[in-house]
Amino acid sequence: MAMKIRLARGGSKKRPFYRIVAADSRMPRDGRFIEKLGTYNPLLPKDSEDRVKMDIERIQYWLGQGAQPTDRIARMLEAAGAKEKTERNNPKKGTPGDKAKARAEEKAEKAAAASAPAGEPAE
Repeated sequence: MAMKIRLARGGSKKRPFYRIVAADSRMPRDGRFIEKLGTYNPLLPKDSEDRVKMDIERIQYWLGQGAQPTDRIARMLEAAGAKEKTERNNPKKGTPGDKAKARAEEKAEKAAAASAPAGEPAE
């Protein structure tokens, strides 16, 4: 059974509230879970101590049993000091998308055409 430590969404529309749960990875996001490990309220300020509450002992137990934390939970565990920081590398993060590249090329062509002397035909 593949275990995950992940967020299960609760709360009403536009007012999210999440439970941190240990669940089988095949279960739906808000469906059946094995154990509630904490809560996360993204509407509270980032410096608030009530924003993320976790039972670190139980999380360590589930990690020892082979449960894999999701990316968001892994970041929360790193911030709490329960897990060592991992190096992340996203080389595509700063590169522009296809449409932005096309716009830049079009702008460069217009600038080249405008800088050409008026007597000569543009290529």
